[in-house]
Amino acid sequence: MSLTLHGFFRSSAAFRVRIALNLKGLPHEQVSVNLFAGAQHEPAYRAINPQGIVPSLVDGDAVLNQSLAILEYLEERFPQPPLLPTDAAARARVRAMALNVACEIHPLASLKPQSYLEREFGASQAQRDDWARYWMGRGFEAFEARLAGHPQTGSFCHGDTPTFADLCLVPQMFNARLLQLDLSPYPTMVRIEQSCLALPAFEQALPANQPDAV
Repeated sequence: MSLTLHGFFRSSAAFRVRIALNLKGLPHEQVSVNLFAGAQHEPAYRAINPQGIVPSLVDGDAVLNQSLAILEYLEERFPQPPLLPTDAAARARVRAMALNVACEIHPLASLKPQSYLEREFGASQAQRDDWARYWMGRGFEAFEARLAGHPQTGSFCHGDTPTFADLCLVPQMFNARLLQLDLSPYPTMVRIEQSCLALPAFEQALPANQPDAV
């Protein structure tokens, strides 16, 4: 087995995959793709990921893109410890929460739309931050509502072991703090984040703990 993760320390999508690799105890090499320097647009990386985004995971001859697809691949190829519940309805709940973050909350505040707002509309950094906080806050309201008082919410988003939902939540909470979003309206999310960060797999995956952190 030889796993190589192409990512960037500040990428929340790569952050998700780092957590999964750590939780499953999978040794891997990390290759930095410096998004700030535009390395994602270089031909060598475009050959790995035509979208020019991170992460990409290389497992032998398999080249995988999109963080949630990578999580599903790791779950199927390395099923222990499981990061999805066994019950079909519970798996759907976990996947819905993961998709809430990956498809609805995260994209609006990511590098591409931020760059577009600056380039096409002359939006200042303060205006771009306001945009990101607004949409992130709307998404967090819905996510908190999914969690709060739900009988299947436990120490983590679903039950008492981490799932895909937690792997998506923690990086997004990191982004929220970078944007100085007020997290007081989301006490369940904050509590779950604390449960996650008490685990070495999450702590070791933090951006500041990566070899390319600056």
